[in-house]
Amino acid sequence: MNRLQRLAIVCIALNLLLVCLFPPYDYLSMQRGVPTFDGFHFVFGEHANQRMNTDLLAIEVIVLLINACIAWLLLRERPIGQALPGGNRYQRGVLWFVALNLILIALFPPFQNYAAISKATLPSFEGFYFLFADNSQRQLVGAILYLEACLVLINGGILWLLLKGRGQEKLTAAEIRARAQEIQAVQRKG
Repeated sequence: MNRLQRLAIVCIALNLLLVCLFPPYDYLSMQRGVPTFDGFHFVFGEHANQRMNTDLLAIEVIVLLINACIAWLLLRERPIGQALPGGNRYQRGVLWFVALNLILIALFPPFQNYAAISKATLPSFEGFYFLFADNSQRQLVGAILYLEACLVLINGGILWLLLKGRGQEKLTAAEIRARAQEIQAVQRKG
């Protein structure tokens, strides 16, 4: 594990701690009878008429862990004379794109107005709203949020596989000796 990977692990651990200390809560109204998204509150605080939104918390943790795996792949050191870690530059671009999409999905989840809630298999939604905005009249649509995250991961995986390079070349004995001499020369200098 190199220095950048250790730094990424520390950042992910701090993010996980923050997510667990301030989980999302839904407000349980006596009039409406339907939970609406209330925001993020301190886990050890008093929460009258509120319940933890475990669906959104699970998605937050999953996005953090997937982004941690992506960071681990992107921050690997490259041995001399070998391809980029995590694949070629197109594959690395796909990893960055997937990580960015997962963050955007978590920041702008689908919401629906509490008055439009029905018992449909897939609920309708009002739109995508910023997670930290006033969403007191809206309910988070967990099913659509799960579908979004799954589709981004599946499409990212397929694209990553499609952009895979040819694999390692077959080197002749002379080329192997030349590479070994290059590596020894670099190690003597460093």
